[in-house]
Amino acid sequence: MSVKGKKAVVTGGSSGIGRAVAIELAKRGAQVAINYRRSQHAADECVAEINALGFAAERFQADVADTAQVSSLVSGAENYLGGIDIWVNVAGADILTGSGADLSDDEKLQRLLNVDLQGTINCCWAAEPVLRRSNTAAVVNMSWDLALRGMAGRNPEMFAAVKAGITGFTRSFARSVAPHIRVNEVAPGWIATAFAETDMTDEYRNWVIEQTPLGRFGYPQDIANAVVFLCSDESSFITGQTLNVNGGLSS
Repeated sequence: MSVKGKKAVVTGGSSGIGRAVAIELAKRGAQVAINYRRSQHAADECVAEINALGFAAERFQADVADTAQVSSLVSGAENYLGGIDIWVNVAGADILTGSGADLSDDEKLQRLLNVDLQGTINCCWAAEPVLRRSNTAAVVNMSWDLALRGMAGRNPEMFAAVKAGITGFTRSFARSVAPHIRVNEVAPGWIATAFAETDMTDEYRNWVIEQTPLGRFGYPQDIANAVVFLCSDESSFITGQTLNVNGGLSS
């Protein structure tokens, strides 16, 4: 899977899945612009890691829920990269750890709507004119496998509703911009990010593993590999699709 010479933007690229995606795109030959909202230190570390591997990257601050900041992100990234071929929307609200876990249900839902859903739409709409100037433009959005299957609980209900919205938008946007831009999404299953590693009980962690046919949590690298495939020329006849990366949970 080659993305050599392509110019890529990754939102939420300072940590977790976004960081893995940014690093993998760089390893495969892409020049990368990493978006972050608050974690400048983490973004700097990601840039430094990519630079240490001998590849080019730069960080750009923006809140994807803010249309004006997204417009500045697109302009800044385009100027740095000299164009944009790939846009990956990973930025998402954390309502499970830290201060996010203490929010009311109304506040959690609003944050998810603002960041995950509106942020994805903001970025796609703002980046579209620039992406249209590329001969191999690709967008990858981030959904959630349980948005397709459902899961009981207040937090899962909110996640599922918002991520299902991203799925609907992805498929509609893919039709709107075809054949100039390919638009797909990845739907991760249980991934070993901060929540799973620090806030999940051993009992719940074991339950997840038992429910997953492949018998383990996924890793950010598993998602990064799928994203790179959807951005590469090897997937040039794929658009408007959801790629489940969930260890077989939906089988």
